[in-house]
Amino acid sequence: MEYVKIDGSIGEGGGQIIRTAISLSCITKKPVHIENIRKNRKTPGLKAQHLTTIRILQKMCNAKTSGAEMHSTEMCFIPGEMKSCKIKEGTGTAGSTCLILQSVIPVMAASGEYFEMELTGGTDVPWSPTFDYTYNVAGEAFSKMGMNFSLRLDRRGYYPKGAGRIMISVQPDKIIPAILTHRNVNSLIIKCSYSKIPKEIIEDKIGMISRNITKAGIDADVHIINEDALDPGATILVCVNDAKSVMGADALFDVKSKTFDLKFDRITKNHLGVDENLADMLVLPASIACGMTILCVPKITKHLETNLHVASKISGCKYGIGRLKDGFEVRIKGESDSCIHQGGKK
Repeated sequence: MEYVKIDGSIGEGGGQIIRTAISLSCITKKPVHIENIRKNRKTPGLKAQHLTTIRILQKMCNAKTSGAEMHSTEMCFIPGEMKSCKIKEGTGTAGSTCLILQSVIPVMAASGEYFEMELTGGTDVPWSPTFDYTYNVAGEAFSKMGMNFSLRLDRRGYYPKGAGRIMISVQPDKIIPAILTHRNVNSLIIKCSYSKIPKEIIEDKIGMISRNITKAGIDADVHIINEDALDPGATILVCVNDAKSVMGADALFDVKSKTFDLKFDRITKNHLGVDENLADMLVLPASIACGMTILCVPKITKHLETNLHVASKISGCKYGIGRLKDGFEVRIKGESDSCIHQGGKK
């Protein structure tokens, strides 16, 4: 059997390499052999949330695996045929559910089958996109690329207990390229959810952020909601969505310092099409879309460079990066041989 070999230590060398490689393996039906998994991390190898993603994708495409175990630095994934099913999985405690959703939604959409999933774990945890970012930013961009899905949050899950619950259903459809090049609007939305923190503290912090954004000459529409969770916590998202742009900046509330470390200038000063974090999330679907995706982004991150490399090795997509006056233009041409695996049943 011929495998596509992936070096898990290249570029940023993290878990995104695993998620992208296995997701594209499902779609393209190409077996992958991943070595040096998270080799340069303090604790190398697979962790619980990576194994959750692997289990989900394994169920979806009836795959065979070897080496899919805790702390393993090498594994093989051999995809089978996609088959509609209902899946119930959890990351354990506060492992990120949102990183998993980035991987499984494009696979479900491109599969030609119908999937439902209940996913439990952390919905708003450190070093991961928040649920609101996933729903309002990544989700909006996925929708622009033809992915037809329903995403419902039943319960928030903060660190350390997690126990959040997300329900998702995805209708098969054809993934199409996106052109996200410039922001047309001068207003944004602020969303905040909190649990077990005094309302007055949250309103004070959100008010300060809103006033600072207004001082920058941008209108802000503020939404604050109390949503119960097992642990105290809060999350904030600043986002924009129009015909040619989708972008956001999110942050968790630091319970000790009682502040949000929100870099909202990543949005207020960004007049391009996407933010730097969203760009790497769109590589996977763009690599299998039939046509040219164009993303204008203020910064090229290691995550983006790594994802482009991994996607091109498996899907065969072509990509290029050009310099702009205030950022970069990323072009990704989906590989036609990968496109034909999209069932697009109606």
